Amino acid sequence: MAWFMGIDIGSVMSKGVVTRDGKLVAHHMLASGVNYRNVSLRLREELLADTGLGAEDITRTVTTGHAAGLIPLSNKHVADTQCCARGSNYIFPSVRMVIDVQGQSSQVIHLDERGQITGFAVSEACASGSGYFIEAIANVLQVPLEDIGSLSLYAKNPVTFTTGCAVFGESEAISRVAEGVTKEDIIAGVHKALAGKISVLIDRVGLEEPCAISGGGGLNIGLIRSIEELGIQLLIPSQPQIVNALGAALFAGEQDS
Repeated sequence: MAWFMGIDIGSVMSKGVVTRDGKLVAHHMLASGVNYRNVSLRLREELLADTGLGAEDITRTVTTGHAAGLIPLSNKHVADTQCCARGSNYIFPSVRMVIDVQGQSSQVIHLDERGQITGFAVSEACASGSGYFIEAIANVLQVPLEDIGSLSLYAKNPVTFTTGCAVFGESEAISRVAEGVTKEDIIAGVHKALAGKISVLIDRVGLEEPCAISGGGGLNIGLIRSIEELGIQLLIPSQPQIVNALGAALFAGEQDS
């Protein structure tokens, strides 16, 4: 019996997973904050407490994400693209494409029948291609982030954002509020704008289904609907935020095989 840990340090949230013999046993999430070293250590302590293990019981730890190289407890760092592919393939063995919507970027990954990466595309530096755009507009509209997806489903006339920049998008949202546009229509417009950015990435690698979604975007039903309106049916993990951390833990275990 062997235990492995995967830790994904994201720009907004950090996630940790423990596996035993290739099976998910425990997971935990914390806000990343600014001290990535501390949050990684806190994640490990929470995971050890959840499983009743000691640090010496963990055979190997693999880290990934925004600040993986800054984490002292790692045995190895693996790119988040690889971890996303590995975790998605574990959850959905038939998957051939993954849309990973993170806090500061989005990526589309193409996989072969063995789950190996055959191509990928990452959003440009502007935050309008990431989950941050949605979070920024939620703050402008004073809507809790967890409510924004379902609220957008009530939109009647989604707005069309004329800018591709998240900063200008915030200003545009404020202007629309002043014009009397409903929050629902503004939020739905943001989802459509982000779905449009993702569509560009999909065009770069070529659409192939089945297609899954991962990252925090996988919790947003409004974004999911906007992507599906592009003609893409999405597979949705029960816990999309931990896919990359799961992939890291699986890589940790596979080093023994």
